[in-house]
Amino acid sequence: MQIDPILRKALAGISGILVTPFDASDNVAPARLRPIVDRAVAAGVHALVANGNTGEFYGLTTAEAETMVHAVAEHVGGRIPLIGGVGRSIGDACALARASVAAGAQALMVHQPPDPFVAPRGVVAYVQRIAEAAAGLPLMLYLRNDGIGIDAIVKLTQAPGVAGVKWACPTPLRLAEAIRRAEPDIVWVDGLAEPWAPPLFAVGARGFTSGLINVWPAHAVAIHRALEQGNYREANRLIGIMAAFEDIRAEEQNGTNVTGVKAALQLIGEDCGHARPPSAWPLTDVQMAKMREKLKAWGLALVR
Repeated sequence: MQIDPILRKALAGISGILVTPFDASDNVAPARLRPIVDRAVAAGVHALVANGNTGEFYGLTTAEAETMVHAVAEHVGGRIPLIGGVGRSIGDACALARASVAAGAQALMVHQPPDPFVAPRGVVAYVQRIAEAAAGLPLMLYLRNDGIGIDAIVKLTQAPGVAGVKWACPTPLRLAEAIRRAEPDIVWVDGLAEPWAPPLFAVGARGFTSGLINVWPAHAVAIHRALEQGNYREANRLIGIMAAFEDIRAEEQNGTNVTGVKAALQLIGEDCGHARPPSAWPLTDVQMAKMREKLKAWGLALVR
């Protein structure tokens, strides 16, 4: 798909996956996100994503997800591209695609269907239906399971409207094969955040998704800059600094992924509320002590 070069560059940069704030009554509270958005934009994050996994997409109703994409669009105010996450049932995905278009999103991120009965050709049909609802917006496919096979992945990249793939599988050699076989204008992005950026960048991915941007966006931008300059030593050094943050998020079978981000936001005075079940909440005392120690080491101001 031919897309605007400026948007293409943004899609190949850092996709900042925003949290979804909740209030004490468990309602979405999008106003709490404004300072987080402002800080990410000021730091140089290339694009922001509403309704990604760090945004607890599968813990939201479709109505809540629609509320969030509209609110984030208002917060971003056109300063950088907004990507709207869509998925779940085909009806929900198409409804959310239309809502994201209405909100002013510049692209859509299509979550891989979690249905237990997924046929490779069924995924192609799923993406095609979403493309029809997307009114011409570029689609970024979020691939968390490459078990559908390279043939199916390549076919997905040929679907109308598909501009790129966020590769969230720890399989760089399979990624390299997919890149070789796909059309050259497809944007390939590391969907496993900063720690996997160097090996996936080395085989052809550009940019990465990031939950760190909610808390410390300048550090994510520094990692991306080092990779763009081909300075893998510096990129790995910077990743080492934030590795403990990602380690906490990976505990309990990744069940503290969002928990860690929201706990860090509480500690720096930007409370976005709890993480909904089935995520863990809150961090354990040991996890919280580690998080506090790391944020202090990073020089971020703690409120308690």
